[in-house]
Amino acid sequence: MKYIKMFKLLSLAGLILISSCGKKNEEVTKEVFRPVKYTEVKLSGGEKTRGFSGTAKTEKIINLSFRNTGIIVMLDMKLGQKVKKGDLLSQLDNVQARLNYESAIESKNSAESQMNTAKLSLNRVRTLFEKGSTSLSDYESAKNSYRTAVASFESSKRSVAIQEEQIKFGYLYAPEDGSIASVVAEVDENVSPGQTIGVLNAGTAIEIEIGLPESVINNVHKDMPVKVSFTAIEDKIFDALVSEVSSSLDNNTSTYPIRVTIIDKDERIKSGMAASVVFDFGSVVSNEKQLVIPPVSVGEDGDNRFVFLIQGSEDSYTIKKQPVKLGELTSEGFIIKTGLEEGQKIATAGLQTLLDGQKVKLN
Repeated sequence: MKYIKMFKLLSLAGLILISSCGKKNEEVTKEVFRPVKYTEVKLSGGEKTRGFSGTAKTEKIINLSFRNTGIIVMLDMKLGQKVKKGDLLSQLDNVQARLNYESAIESKNSAESQMNTAKLSLNRVRTLFEKGSTSLSDYESAKNSYRTAVASFESSKRSVAIQEEQIKFGYLYAPEDGSIASVVAEVDENVSPGQTIGVLNAGTAIEIEIGLPESVINNVHKDMPVKVSFTAIEDKIFDALVSEVSSSLDNNTSTYPIRVTIIDKDERIKSGMAASVVFDFGSVVSNEKQLVIPPVSVGEDGDNRFVFLIQGSEDSYTIKKQPVKLGELTSEGFIIKTGLEEGQKIATAGLQTLLDGQKVKLN
């Protein structure tokens, strides 16, 4: 009996061990699906209103700079400072310009003395020639010497005027009424001609520069009314007009630059504020719908563009690398020409780590 009980206990322990091993094997072989973010391919287009982002700035921005070289000895510019046209904003030491001016004065005085001497010599030779005491060649030589001296004197006078103007270039005056937007120089700093030392916001009108895609640029014209809003100014919509429309594409942004001028004046609008410009195209836009996908869902493999298509049912989703042909980039995303259909699911994150044929679950 004792051996029979021991045998039963050992058999029971063996069954438990086999059962636990089976469970462990099931746990090991259980497949883990990677979660993936996704979106559905949708139709878009035919909207009567379209919004585009831009940045506000004053209608006239002037980079302030000297037209001469020197060290800044006076700088009366501060951020936000209001200035009037003609206000002295900065001054250079003008050492070199003054030396050149003094040298030009000396050259002019010397040329004037030579001109006076040549004139006296001409008068003396003319008198002798009239009396027959000197030759015609001596008289012509004296006239030529006087003409040369006069030309040299006139040239020296122009040089003095130029050097005097160079001294004036060492003074920087406000070219327009406005406010100082930035100051990028300090007193005792050595500057060169054309080097920006500050920026002046002139004018009172506020403009917004935006880029429009080719799909809507032909529906925009000068003096077209638009609406503008600012994230920094809540619950306020401003009226504006299209002031400029470019006829050529900006290669850097692949859009057509336009400018919008705000009609309403509001001191709360500051240069540099982020703005949203809304166009009401009414019935001029096409009613054609197009497939659109977000830019983050598009990958690039060499010269080809692709997306990761999510196929399958709720129990089992599989990734498929799907080549696509893209159209233009709109405010809503890339227009799809070929490769996708409405309602299909595509991955929108982690494209660099996804693999063709990988099993996933939707996140």
